[in-house]
Amino acid sequence: MKTIETRKDVSILVNTFYVKVRKDELLGPIFNSHITEDKWPEHLEKLTDFWETNLFGIPKFKGNPSQKHLNVDKNLAYKVDQNHFGKWLEIWFQTINSLFEGELADRAKEASRRIAHAQFIMMWNRRPQV
Repeated sequence: MKTIETRKDVSILVNTFYVKVRKDELLGPIFNSHITEDKWPEHLEKLTDFWETNLFGIPKFKGNPSQKHLNVDKNLAYKVDQNHFGKWLEIWFQTINSLFEGELADRAKEASRRIAHAQFIMMWNRRPQV
C-alpha cells in the first residue's frame, strides 16, 4: 500500500472519492444537482488544493467551504443532516483505506472528522429558527 506523498496522490484520492460520491444514493443527487458537469473538473482541482493545504501545509486553497455548505443546506430546505455527513465520512474513509496508508492517510481521516463536525454544527447554528 502506498503513502500520500504528492499532489498527484491527493488528486487521485479526491477524484476517486468523488466518483463514488456522485454515484451514491444519498449524496449523489445533492452533489450532482449543485455542481454541473462542466464545473466538476474545476471543483475537483479546488478540492485537491483544499486537501493539499490540509495535508502538506501548502497554502493553495482559496475559498469559503462554510458558505457553500450553507447555500446547499438552504437550497435543500435545511434538510442536510448528520446522515449526510456520516455517509460522506464513510466513503472518504473507504477511499483512503483502499488507496493509502500511513501518517498522511491518518491525518486526512482525522481532519475529515473535524471538518464534517464543524460544518454540520455551523450549518445547524445558522438555520432559521422555526
